Amino acid sequence: MLRIAVAAFHLLALGLGMGAVLTRGNVLRETVTRESLHRAFRADTLWGVAAALWLGTGLWRLLAGLDKPMSYYLANHLFAAKMGLFAAIVLLEIWPMVMLVRWRLELRRGQPAGEVAAPASAKRIATISHVQALFVAVMIFVAVAMARGYGTT
Repeated sequence: MLRIAVAAFHLLALGLGMGAVLTRGNVLRETVTRESLHRAFRADTLWGVAAALWLGTGLWRLLAGLDKPMSYYLANHLFAAKMGLFAAIVLLEIWPMVMLVRWRLELRRGQPAGEVAAPASAKRIATISHVQALFVAVMIFVAVAMARGYGTT
């Protein structure tokens, strides 16, 4: 039963994260207002929670050998591709994460939304968010192929 629960939470985290990062991106394409930034912050927080759940359950599944032994994953080139996509998502997140933390702090200090977040920066984060969502979708296809036994030599 543990194996099923951990796998289910791993998949739920993917869906939750994809929805959150798409929402963050969509909101940041709107005109920057205090309200739109707060909606983006909520979506960003959910994206972070989903990422933590995704990473935690993924490591648990890998290290505990809940589904397949670790040797299966380490010898699978699709697993390497999946981890490459995950690394790209994390690297792409660095700049947005720093900017969004700054924007939160500046808004708390009472700065006007238009001075806190430049529209060009908001749109850049929106684009990054949508690319990340695309990478999550590709990861899902790779994971399905792995689950069907592809990727081993």
